[in-house]
Amino acid sequence: MNDPATGIGILTVSDRVSRGEYEDLSGPAVRAALDELLASAWQAVPRAVPDDATSIEAALVELVDIAGCALVLTTGGTGPAPRDVTPEATRAVCARELPGFGEAMRAASAGRVPTAILSRQTAGIRGTSLIVNLPGKPAGAAECLRAVMPAVVHGVALLGGPRMIPASGAHDPHA
Repeated sequence: MNDPATGIGILTVSDRVSRGEYEDLSGPAVRAALDELLASAWQAVPRAVPDDATSIEAALVELVDIAGCALVLTTGGTGPAPRDVTPEATRAVCARELPGFGEAMRAASAGRVPTAILSRQTAGIRGTSLIVNLPGKPAGAAECLRAVMPAVVHGVALLGGPRMIPASGAHDPHA
């Protein structure tokens, strides 16, 4: 993927998915949510890695620095279990953290999911790219992406990335 204007990295963090033992349901759920939320053209740059900080960090660096993605969405590895290390890997490769993303996602889920407060999603900036951690459950990943999409669109623009045009009915912070 050489066109940073259209590439959106979708990184599924799962031991079983990365080994081919389990079908990736979260990555496709994120893709479907992006199709619903964006009117502008975009291209998925999918990856799957195990719940391992080194693997997650390497994939994030590759998606931003080599594939040129202005936006990378991770799914999985944000819970309290010992192997849930996506937030730590994200922080390790980012110059700045944007904790408001995690706060907004937990707030969006808290009314329906009593365990939402256990989630440790966050976001950060690597170079001129935005990395956002979403939960691993397909419905939760899509719901949380919907909750923060206006900030994602605006954040990518502030970092000098492509103008992402929200689908009709979605909030456009540039309108």
